[in-house]
Amino acid sequence: MLSHAKSNLAAAIFKLVAGGLLALSALSFAQAAVQPPIRLVVPFPPGGSTDIASRIIQPKLAALLKRDVVIENKPGAATQIASQYVQRSKPDGNTLLVSFDSHSLNPIVRPLPYDTFKDFRGITFALRFPLVVGVSKHVEANTLQEFVAAAKADPEKYSYASTGLGSLNHLAPEELKRMAGIELLHVPFAGGGQAMQSLVGNITHAAFLSYAAFKPQIEAGNIKPLAVTGATRIADLPDIPTVKESGYPDFEAYSWIGIFAPAGTPDDVANTLTDAFQKALNDKEVKDQLANLGFEVMATDGPTVDHYAVEQYQRWNDFVEESGLSLTK
Repeated sequence: MLSHAKSNLAAAIFKLVAGGLLALSALSFAQAAVQPPIRLVVPFPPGGSTDIASRIIQPKLAALLKRDVVIENKPGAATQIASQYVQRSKPDGNTLLVSFDSHSLNPIVRPLPYDTFKDFRGITFALRFPLVVGVSKHVEANTLQEFVAAAKADPEKYSYASTGLGSLNHLAPEELKRMAGIELLHVPFAGGGQAMQSLVGNITHAAFLSYAAFKPQIEAGNIKPLAVTGATRIADLPDIPTVKESGYPDFEAYSWIGIFAPAGTPDDVANTLTDAFQKALNDKEVKDQLANLGFEVMATDGPTVDHYAVEQYQRWNDFVEESGLSLTK
């Protein structure tokens, strides 16, 4: 009788222990399944091209990765704040830099607290896009030729806004200035949204910005597009010629967006992210939204964007050295 009672007690204890282990196992599995969000770190305030493109890609990327994807705007110091934040992050694929062309251009302009070409690993060359040469509605010019003529007639009158010293929308206007033989005062801002608002407010006269940033104000009649810096016209602006067509056949400039992870990110993690970005960017709905804003989907692999970053550095570094352009004001 006593032996039978002991047997029943042992069986009950076994069930309790087994049940507890199963519960702990289930809890551990659930905790492992809860992953932190992937953070897309944008180096500009909301309203610029990198921010706009990131928010278009975000939902599809999250669906493909089956994870939350959040956008963090970390503007300042000519994109250095965002870049250093990502560079210092754990290389686990959870923190990614949505780079602008300034990723390649910053090393030309200033000493950096990181090595642009060694401290990051490319995930994809996501997008490229021409800039639109836009002017305030208050400027009495409807074509690039008319704007150049106005600037020649009054060399100290006109200014242009940019997203900072050494940004593409600083260097590209400087290149055109030299080709056209005109003077324009450079007025740098912290991001594309602020630069655009300076035109709307008639604080500056011109800017070379993405169509994505300009579009609402063009449609509202506050900004007049004069030309496009790419090789071809933008589909949404079929009547706006390229800078090449406007009398400067050697002029062409594209801004670009790349995705970078911290150096040391494992191959399998990087490859998974590359695959997800490529699929998200080539999704028809996403691609159509981007195309309507003047973005051209590239969706390359990681090594391609690493190579392109170096190539763009070399191109614009040569321009700065040959032109003697000052990057201190």
